[in-house]
Amino acid sequence: MRRPSIATFAAVSLALCSQAFAQKTTVLRAARMIDGTGAQMVNNAVVVVDGDRIVAAGPAGSVAVPAGARVIDLGDVTLLPGFIDTHTHIIGRTLGDPLNDLAIVKDYASYGAIAGVANARSTLMAGFTAIRVVGSSNFDDMALRQAINDGRVPGPRMQNGGHSLGITGGHCDENGFRPGLIQLGPAEGVADGPDQIRSAVRYQVKGGADVIKTCATGGVLSEGDAVGTTQYTYEEMKALVDEATKLERKVAAHAHGTEGIKIAVRAGVASIEHGSFLDDEGAKMMAQRGTYLVPTMMAGEAVERFAKNGVLTGLRAEKALAAGAAMKRATRIAVVNKVPIAFGTDAGVIPHGTNAREFGLLVEWGGLSPMAALTAGAMNAAKLLGWEARIGSLAPGKLADIVAVPGDPLKDIHVTERVSFVMKGGVVFKGQGAEER
Repeated sequence: MRRPSIATFAAVSLALCSQAFAQKTTVLRAARMIDGTGAQMVNNAVVVVDGDRIVAAGPAGSVAVPAGARVIDLGDVTLLPGFIDTHTHIIGRTLGDPLNDLAIVKDYASYGAIAGVANARSTLMAGFTAIRVVGSSNFDDMALRQAINDGRVPGPRMQNGGHSLGITGGHCDENGFRPGLIQLGPAEGVADGPDQIRSAVRYQVKGGADVIKTCATGGVLSEGDAVGTTQYTYEEMKALVDEATKLERKVAAHAHGTEGIKIAVRAGVASIEHGSFLDDEGAKMMAQRGTYLVPTMMAGEAVERFAKNGVLTGLRAEKALAAGAAMKRATRIAVVNKVPIAFGTDAGVIPHGTNAREFGLLVEWGGLSPMAALTAGAMNAAKLLGWEARIGSLAPGKLADIVAVPGDPLKDIHVTERVSFVMKGGVVFKGQGAEER
C-alpha cells in the first residue's frame, strides 16, 4: 500500500484544524452594535466569538468570517456587552414578599442560597451577565458563585462582598427585634471602633469577599435610624478603607445623607451607593477623586411605591418617600458635576430579572443620555469592579458576554427590558442557538 505523502498529511491536518476551529467559532450578525464604551453605534455589525472570547467585532465589511463557523443572524436587533449590575442582593427573599421581614428568624439558614439559584437565573436571562453582590448572610453569595462557576446552575459572573459592615444598631445590623434575639458581631459585619472594623474586614476577605460593603449612613428599610444620619465616624471609615486597600479590595459605601457621603468619599471609598441627598460639594469631591455613584433609582421607585401602598409603614415609609424623591435630584447633580456613574439597582429590593428598568430611569429621572446610561451598565460598571480588561465592551480579547435587544436602544431605551439573546462566555443561554437549560 502506498504511503500518504507529507502534502496529504498536511492537507488532512489543516482540514481537521479548520473543522475544530469552526466547531468552536460562532459569528453573530445584527443590524446594529453598541460596544459599551460610548463610541458611535455600528450598523450592519458582526461579532466573531472563538471559545469564550471575542476575536473580532465591527461593521460586516471589516470583519472576516471564518469558513465553516456557526452563524447566528439575529436580524433587527442591537448587540451590546452583557449588562452589569453593581448593586445586588441576589440571596434570599425580595422586598414585598410577605415573609421577608421575618426571614432572619424564620427561614432555615440555607433557604437564602436556594432562593438565590432562581434569582441568579432570572438575572442572567434578563441580560445581566455580571453582578456585584453587596451584602448577604452566611457567605451564601460565595456558595452560589461556586455553583455557577462549577456549571451546576446558570447565573451571572459574581463579585461578592460577604456580610455588609456597620455599627451596632445601624443599617447593616438587624433591627426591630427584641434585644438579645439576634446578636451579631464582627464576623457577621457588626463592628464598632477601628480595631473591630479591621477584624471584620479581614474576616470577610477570609470568607471570599472581593469587595467590602459598608453602611456610612442610616437606611430606608432598617428600623430606628434616620435615613441620612452618619453612622461610622471618619476615623472608623478610614480604618475600614485602609484595611480593605491593604488587602487589595475596594469599598462600596451605602450612603444616603450628605455628611455621610462626604465622610466616605474623604476616607477613600470606591463608590457611593444610593447617594440620595448628594449636594454639589459632595459631587465635586467625588468627581475629583474618581468616586463612582451607583444611583439605584429602581430602589427609590420601589420604596416610594411600597410606602404608598402600605407595605412600608411608620418611619420606614417616611424615609422611603424622602429618599425616593431626593434620589432623582442627586443623580442630576452628579451628572452636572461629571461624577462617574455605574449601573446598579439594589435588586432584592426590586424583583430579580427586572433590573433593566434602571436604564430608563437613569435617562428619564437622572438626566443621562441613552448612550451614557448604556455605558454606565457596561464599561463604567466594569471599571468599578476592576474587571474592565475582561468584560464591559465588545472588543477582541474580551470575554464573550453579549446580549441583543430588539430595535435601537438609543431611540427607545426601554428595549433593554426585552432582551432576546444572551451569551455568557461564548455559551448561548437565551435566544437562537441556546441549549436546553
